[in-house]
This record gives sequence, C-alpha cells and structure tokens, in this order.
Amino acid sequence: GPGGFISSLGRGKRLLANASCVSRSSWAMDAVLQKVTKYEAFVNERLRTDLEKILEARDAVYADIAEYLQLQNVVTKLSQQRMSQSNLKTMVDLGANFYAQAKVPDASHVCVAVGLGFYVDFTLDEALEFIAEKVDHLTVRGRVLGEEAGQVRARIQLVLEALKELQFHSQPSPSPPRAVW
Repeated sequence: GPGGFISSLGRGKRLLANASCVSRSSWAMDAVLQKVTKYEAFVNERLRTDLEKILEARDAVYADIAEYLQLQNVVTKLSQQRMSQSNLKTMVDLGANFYAQAKVPDASHVCVAVGLGFYVDFTLDEALEFIAEKVDHLTVRGRVLGEEAGQVRARIQLVLEALKELQFHSQPSPSPPRAVW
C-alpha cells in the first residue's frame, strides 16, 4: 500500500544521505589520521625527549647530592677524630677507579668543588656548613625537576587520551540493524 511505498521511499532517502556521508566521512577520516600522526610525532619527538632530559638532569642532581653527602661523612669523621692536626694517609681516586696512596700533612682544611669548576679551601666546620647548604639547594632542585617530570608525564597522558578519544570518534558508526520483514 501507500504506507509501504512511503517507507521504502524514506529508506531510499536515508541510503542516499548515507552515501554522501561516506565521501565526507572518508575525507574526515583522512584529516583525523593526519592529526593523530601529528600528535603522535609531538609526543614522541618533543614530550618524551623533554621528559628524558628532565630525568637525566634530576639523576645528575641526585648523584651530586650523593657525592656531597659522602664528602660530609668524610669531613665529619676527620673533625671527630681530630686527624686534622696529624698526617693523614689515604687512597685518592685518580679517575676510572684508579687509586693512589696520598699523604696529607695538614687535614684541617679541605678543598671543595663549589660549582662551575671552582674549588674553595674551607676549614672542616666551614666545609660542613657549605655542604649542608649545597645539599639543601640540590634537594630543592631535584624536587623541582621531579615535579617538572610529573607535569610532562601528565601532558603525555593527556595527549594520548585525546588521541584515543579522537580515534574512537572518527571510526564510522555501525549501521543500525535492519528489519528482516
């Protein structure tokens, strides 16, 4: 009857409309794919590289803290044992774990690397004070770098989640089930 004709005409229009959407959908899929590729490159080339640099800097700061704490232990032992007045025999690392014996005639002063290749001659008490301040400064620096690394990780996660969402919404939706009768 007339109802069947109208409904089949209606379906035909829907099919025609869906056919024109397919060509637009194909173009949209290409645009989405280009954006996904662009953002993946941004994550891999920029954000992950930034994260690696920040983590390397943070690890270097932690290595410096470890060296200063080791120096603090040595200076503390020297000042407690009052070895500063007598001759001191020690092993000195010349580099690459190659050691040589050394004799220090007066251990009441130590040379401490203060940064930028400069060394300062400190008394034991001055050295302990400087080391404590330097460790505090480096600890703050390490904490700041850790926070920066967390922010970059969050940005990476945000972009990856956005990419998932973009890819999910760009997939063509399945056609609704058709009636068999």
